[in-house]
Parts: sequence; C-alpha cells; structure tokens
Amino acid sequence: MPEEKRNIGKSNEFIYLAKQASNNLNSGTSVFFKITLSISIALTFLAIVGVYLTTSKGLRLWGINNSVPWALDITNFVFWIGISHAGSLISAILFLLRQHWRAGIHRIAEAMTIFALFTAIIYPIFHTGRPWLTIFWVFPVPIQSGVWANFKSPLMWDVFAILIYLIASVVFLYIGLIPDLAILSKQVKSSFLQRIYNFLSHFWIGSSMQWKNFKATYLVAAGLITPLVLSVHSIVSYDFAVSIVPGWHTTIMPPYFVAGAIFSGCASLILLLILCRKLFNIGNIISIDVIEKVNKLMLVSGLMLAYAYLTEFFFVFYGANPFENQSLNNRLLGDFKFVFWSMISMNVFCPQLLWFKQIRRNTGFSLFISILVLLGMWLERYSIIVPNLAIDFISSNWKSYFPTLTEISILVGSFGLFITLFLLFLKFFPIFSIYDLLKSNSSHKNYE
Repeated sequence: MPEEKRNIGKSNEFIYLAKQASNNLNSGTSVFFKITLSISIALTFLAIVGVYLTTSKGLRLWGINNSVPWALDITNFVFWIGISHAGSLISAILFLLRQHWRAGIHRIAEAMTIFALFTAIIYPIFHTGRPWLTIFWVFPVPIQSGVWANFKSPLMWDVFAILIYLIASVVFLYIGLIPDLAILSKQVKSSFLQRIYNFLSHFWIGSSMQWKNFKATYLVAAGLITPLVLSVHSIVSYDFAVSIVPGWHTTIMPPYFVAGAIFSGCASLILLLILCRKLFNIGNIISIDVIEKVNKLMLVSGLMLAYAYLTEFFFVFYGANPFENQSLNNRLLGDFKFVFWSMISMNVFCPQLLWFKQIRRNTGFSLFISILVLLGMWLERYSIIVPNLAIDFISSNWKSYFPTLTEISILVGSFGLFITLFLLFLKFFPIFSIYDLLKSNSSHKNYE
C-alpha cells in the first residue's frame, strides 16, 4: 500500500510538472515579456548598425591603432567567452556531483552557454576588417594568394577549441531535451511546435533500454564537458600568455581566466534566473534556495579571482622586471587607474556582501550584485588588454585609446542579441527538465 501511494504521488507530480511546462509554451506572452523582448531587439539593431558601418567604411571607425589593435572588440570577445564557459561547466559539475537543485536551472545555464558563444564568435570575425574573407584566413583552404592558416598561433587554437566547445554544448543541451520534447509534443497546442518536437524526438519511445542508454550517454557527455570547459578557456588565455607583452607573459593566465569565467558565469546565471522567475512565474522551481546556492558559488569563485589578483601583483613584485612594473603602475596609478580600481571594487569588495544570508536570499540585492560583477568582469578584460598594449617596451609606441560610438553600439547591441536569442529559446522550448525535477523532488519527498 505505501508503494502504491508513492507511485500515485509521483504520477501526480509528473502530470503537474508536464502541465506547467506546457502552459509556459501554450500561454500567450506576458506584457513584461513583450517589453523585455522589444527592448532587446531594439538593442540588437544597434549592433547591426555598428556592424554595417564597420563593414562598409572599415575599421577606421574604431578607436584602434597600431599600438592597441586589440581593444573593445577583443575585450568583448573574451568577456562573452567567459560567460559561456560557466553555463555548461556548472550544469555538468552539478550533475556529476549529484546535486538535485540543479534540476530547475541547468537548462537555463546550458542555453546561456550556447548564445553567449554565438555572440562571442561575431567579434573576431568582424575584427578582421573583411569578414567575408575570414574563412580563407581561418581554415586550411587552398587559395590563389598562397596564404595558409598558421596553426602555431594560439589564435588558431581558439578557433578549433571554441568550435568544438560549441558543438559539445549543443549536443549536451539536445540530449537533455529529448525526453521533454517527446512529452510536450503531445501537449502543446501549436502545430508548428508539435512538428518541431516530433522531429527532434521522433525516435524516443521511453523504453527501459532507451532510458539506460540515455543516462549513460548523458553521463559521458557531462564527463567530457567538464575538462573541455577548463581547457578551452585556458587556450583563450594563451592568446595573452604566450606573447611577450608586459602584463600578459605570465603562467597565472590559465587559472586566472578560468576563475574569472566561473565568476562572471555565476553572475550571469543569477541575472537570468531572476529574469525567468519574473517572466514565466516559476518561483516554485527557481526558488530562493536555488538562487542562494548560486550566490554561494559566485562568492567562492570571487575569492578565487581575488587570490589570482594578489598572485599577479606578487609575480610583478618578485620578478623585478621594469617593464612589468611599468605596465602595472600604468594600470594602478596611470591613465587607466579608474578602470582598474572600479574593477577591484566590483569584483573583490562587492561580492563580500554575499557572506550575509539575508543578501544571498534577496533577489533585489542578488540582481544588483550580479550586474556589478558583470560590469567589473568586463572592466577586468579591458584592463588586461588595453593598458598593457598602450604601454609597451618602446616609449615612442605609446598611444592612448578610447572607444568610438561604433564600438560602443556593437557592445550594447551584443547584450540585446544575447537576451533576444535567450528569450526566443525559452519561449519555444521547455525552461526546465520535467524528469530531472521529478527525480529531484522524489529524492526529497516521502510519499508514504
């Protein structure tokens, strides 16, 4: 009898979760959703205008020069790559560690990864100045000029590492979607969505053998994603570490970048979780407890990043290299001191508020801190790239840099593009995993 009650309870909860998922897909969009989507689309047009001007008039519209060729564009690239890495990493690690609270947030985190990667890829393509020729410069395609890709360059390592990570992230997200799409294909009212769901899950019948293979495949995918994330952002850091530019040539770069990626990714995830709570009314799934746990992750990764900052300062002091000292002094006390100390305030001091439980469990404070952290992490990438290039070995090469309106429009528009893609995904695909939530709740509830 107790077993029968348990099964009835699980069945009722499964029906409730399936209905909630289908209601989010069947119901009309709320006013807040329409306003948010309209604003994000409007911001995306800023990026489109900036990209059009760049391709039509050339890179002279940017503030870059021979001394600072990597400026706002590559700053944005590294920033979005960092955000993308944390999504799949958080999802995979929480799955491997059997953390049940992962169930309500992992799909949002995985979608964040894919759309942040898509946004990041745009920047190096247009940074070439001739994006229509990028394919000839990146892939080993025989061309008349005889120019071939230099596979010894870490920039080429970026291309293959990011593409592999993008493919792996899409596969990881799709595998987790299959059972839910099979269920929702029979519950959504839209014939368009029914056709899409049936196409993506037409082979799923839910047999015990399929579930066994599904769990094994998902475990392998999670196991592969975790080291892949760490390696990819380490490779991105090699763009800087293998150079001889003062402030870049240091072995701290790989762990420094990985810690920063997890830190900014946690901040982005909190922002998106709070946004989804407001847009789709799923506070019962994305609970305050879940937001508090992500805040704890952000606090820990923030402490790791603060330690990396201290290590960087120690390396410069202990190495006694005059060019390294000159580069660091320029960041601390020179023309870029406002950027540097703003970065320190937002990335080191502001997250310390998360030691207090009342702040960790308050969505308003969490949202405010996550926005400050994202701004601080963008300033960190700017502080790494621009000051170290502006002050190099030869004083006659020193030049200042300031972003132009075209660069700023592309930056602002990239946030609009990311939010637009994210909202469209959540409108047409289930926000949470039905089976993962059922399994999570079953492990915590007693149905007897």
